[in-house]
Amino acid sequence: MSPRINFAKASPDAYKAVYNLDRYVVKESGLEPAIIHLIKLRASIINGCAYCVDMHVKESRHDGLSEQWINLVSVWHEATLYTPRERALLAWVDAVTLIAQTRAPDDAYDELRKHFSDDECVKITTAIGAINVWNRLAVAFRAPHPIDAKAAA
Repeated sequence: MSPRINFAKASPDAYKAVYNLDRYVVKESGLEPAIIHLIKLRASIINGCAYCVDMHVKESRHDGLSEQWINLVSVWHEATLYTPRERALLAWVDAVTLIAQTRAPDDAYDELRKHFSDDECVKITTAIGAINVWNRLAVAFRAPHPIDAKAAA
């Protein structure tokens, strides 16, 4: 795939608006880093965004999350290492990211509410919306993920 446009350069104001929303989610929302990593990585996997999956795997690793925890996000339904709280979050990420198909079902919401306050539910849903915007920009405009340098043998 070839990049279409550099969306940050093509529309700096739009880029800044999305960036500021993401900054709020990451720096000001009070959500735990692991929660943010689950949201960003899972939504990016669902949306098929190579750029964002690459970025969020690296960020998760940098923040000390285990390789197994990171690797099994794509198959979380079958994985047994996630806590009930993480599983409720992942189900909500799936439901909101795929909202046209799921309509954000009551069972996913009810499970989320067992583990998170009203305030956290709004912040989590805002975080899901933010990464979905990034995914749509990166996929639509074919943002290329960086290629890591090969390690020396």
